[in-house]
Amino acid sequence: MIKILEASDFQRWDDYVNVAPEATFFHQVGWKTVIEKSFGHKTYYLYAEEDGNITGIFPLVHINSLLFGNTLVSNAFCVYGGIVANDAQTALALDSRACQLAEDLGVDCLEIRNRTHQFPERPFKELYVTFRKELDTEVEKNLLAIPRKQRAMVRKGIDAGLVSVIDDNVDRLHQAYSESVRNLGTPVFSKKYFQQLKEIFADQCEVLTIERDGQTIASVMNFYFRDEVLPYYGGGTALARDVKGNDFMYWEVMRRAVEKGIRIFDYGRSKVGTGSYSFKKNWGFIPEPLYYEFYLVKSSALPDINPLNPKYQLFIAAWKRLPLFVSQRLGPFLSKDLG
Repeated sequence: MIKILEASDFQRWDDYVNVAPEATFFHQVGWKTVIEKSFGHKTYYLYAEEDGNITGIFPLVHINSLLFGNTLVSNAFCVYGGIVANDAQTALALDSRACQLAEDLGVDCLEIRNRTHQFPERPFKELYVTFRKELDTEVEKNLLAIPRKQRAMVRKGIDAGLVSVIDDNVDRLHQAYSESVRNLGTPVFSKKYFQQLKEIFADQCEVLTIERDGQTIASVMNFYFRDEVLPYYGGGTALARDVKGNDFMYWEVMRRAVEKGIRIFDYGRSKVGTGSYSFKKNWGFIPEPLYYEFYLVKSSALPDINPLNPKYQLFIAAWKRLPLFVSQRLGPFLSKDLG
């Protein structure tokens, strides 16, 4: 039987996520709360139940935007999502229910953010890859595993006197992140969103800030799940480039993770051919394709809402020139629909 999650079953959902091998940080029920409170989108967290036990899950978010289309996404604002199920029959039942929901809602398409190919007959984007690597248990061996040129960038940050600290709030993170995404021509998320992430995921969500003489250089929000760390939202100030602040920051995430006994460093999603793609490859990480599959409903083609689309170039160029405080005010009205 396929059901839609109610608050009374939140813990049962997460209990399933915690033991399901294919589940990720982004399958946790906390995302439902974060997305609803931060952005106001309707969520449909589907689950399969048999003999009183959850046997599969499929988190879905409905984003209906005049600017960016009408889409059902698993999972919005996340790099991974899709169906997690005990067996193929359960997975098919969840998929069938999601496709019917997409039809009922009259969306343009259902987007499923898989790490592996689930439905080869469906169209999918070959736009994104992820970067994941197993860490050595010794800190120094991880430093030596970084290719020579990139390792030199890390050492420059060390020599510049940079240090890392854990912040108990998101203020410095949001400021550094806002500056970085404005410089890329991308609308920033609201501070409320970061606060919700920190509150809902508690010990699984950490803000690490790089500073020198008390001055903020860069900051990143890291997610911890099982034996993995995912540096997810990060950015640097204008000072970061000269002192290699971003290079040092990601090394500090890695170093601290090793000291905590974390086994996997997940560098996250990048678009093929972009600067972040090259940056992660320079660390010695090997790109792994992501299979974002689509079930088309009203749309006849895959959506193309990304900064590489030529039609957004004028907007991006104009956004880069906005004063930071203006981009912080206007950005959340746009970014809430860019899930």
